[in-house]
Amino acid sequence: MPATVEARPRDSRGYPVPAITPWEGDEPQFAITDYGRSAECARQRLCSVCNTLMPKGPVWRVVGAAESSAIREALAAGRPYRNMAATLEGPGHRACMLYASMVCPYLARPNARRGLTAQSPDDMTAHVVRGAVRGELGAVVGFGDYEFAVTPSQVLFRFLDVVEYLPHDTADEHLAELRAELARSGGRLGGGQPR
Repeated sequence: MPATVEARPRDSRGYPVPAITPWEGDEPQFAITDYGRSAECARQRLCSVCNTLMPKGPVWRVVGAAESSAIREALAAGRPYRNMAATLEGPGHRACMLYASMVCPYLARPNARRGLTAQSPDDMTAHVVRGAVRGELGAVVGFGDYEFAVTPSQVLFRFLDVVEYLPHDTADEHLAELRAELARSGGRLGGGQPR
């Protein structure tokens, strides 16, 4: 576990709570993204998992089956990949996203199912349906940078220029890569304390 993730607040079971996760009383709502926290992370270039600064340069995110397949096909054909469709999912440090891909039940396994349905489904969140399966071949993907827009109701992200593609069927395939990343960084990321 990255040290900055280890320093995050914990739920009643002891699990670290990502920076963009809202709380209802004393309980984090893991399947929902907090609008205000997501906007702050986007504007201040903070990791959506550990809430510390992401240095200028590449950012990472975990993608599901459809986007992973599209990236794989573009890279195999020698074409650049750019998804013009915005997403609600913010970026993070490489180690934080490798870690998140392994510990989030929905991201970790192809047969994992969503536990909740979007509170107010729209074009961006219609796929967030209780019981929906992640599908085959997820990936941790590095991008050269990101763009964002803060609307009155959502924080939207677009990612530019694939710089790394780490596909997985089950995310525990990334354990050796996470260990190597933590060894390179000395376990610290971003250069700041969690907020």
